Amino acid sequence: MSDKKTVPLSVLDLAPIPQGAVARDAFHASLALAQQSEKLGYNRYWLAEHHNMTGIASAATSVLIGYLAANTQTLRLGSGGVMLPNHAPLVIAEQFGTLESLYPGRIDLGLGRAPGSDQRTMMALRRHMGGHIDNFPADVEEMLHWFDASEDDRPAVQPVPGLGLKIPVWLLGSSLYSAQLSARLGLPFAFASHFAPDMLLQALHLYRENFKPSARLEKPHAMVCVNVVAADSERDARFLFTSMQQQFINLRRGMPGPLPEPVENMDNLWSPSEQYGVQQALSMSIVGDKEAVRSGLATLIRETQADEIMVNGQIFDQQARLRSFALAMEAHQSL
Repeated sequence: MSDKKTVPLSVLDLAPIPQGAVARDAFHASLALAQQSEKLGYNRYWLAEHHNMTGIASAATSVLIGYLAANTQTLRLGSGGVMLPNHAPLVIAEQFGTLESLYPGRIDLGLGRAPGSDQRTMMALRRHMGGHIDNFPADVEEMLHWFDASEDDRPAVQPVPGLGLKIPVWLLGSSLYSAQLSARLGLPFAFASHFAPDMLLQALHLYRENFKPSARLEKPHAMVCVNVVAADSERDARFLFTSMQQQFINLRRGMPGPLPEPVENMDNLWSPSEQYGVQQALSMSIVGDKEAVRSGLATLIRETQADEIMVNGQIFDQQARLRSFALAMEAHQSL
């Protein structure tokens, strides 16, 4: 069981592009958040791969990781995640081998199986469309063989750099699939309950019950990702949270776009069915003042026995976003 006092807190960043802003603004905002996260003691800072999303700027995940790593000193940076079916494993191994070579001991490679995009975008990414989606386990194992190679190993094809660099690899998931695979391979597992909460507890149970120790990991290590929107009052936090709610409505309507400004009242913006769907998808969200966040984090840790917590927060105003992550860490430190 996890001791709640020792559960690290980390950041998930989608590099949101607010209405009226451009990708460059999002990158500068992410750097400011990463630098603050380093000062506040956050454990990791991960960036998510999404494509054809005009409100998310982190598509070139490894490039953005490099930008943030070059402008921080100690913060662990990684992908949450790279959607491996979109890429040749060798390319990702070389990209993260390059990052690890430049910033040794600070890089994580989180891998996901979902495309992170729609079907047309998948085709534009040159993703194989012949139905053989489940090259994923073999691709993961191939990367592990490269990263774990000894000095005497000289495979016919090797990532340069990357071979033998022992880069930490995580599997990410929002269902039971990656829970089972990470258990079989003896890898750490992160669950995306910030947008797909339904199978969280089942996935954690499956992962822990079936975990096989490996050279990389002796016992299960599970991270749970949740949304946290914190402000000095509950009313202010609820107001800020409406940006994320609107973003989910737009996504479900097939109209993804920039992160909307918050609104005082959502009633005129969603139908009852949309309200139900959005509230279900975002049910793993802790919204309120510092005390509410402290209570929410304590409950989450108790119910999931998570080894780490990762916090996502799509907030329109940059200063409010920085304040939210600062309050979240204050709440965490008071547990």
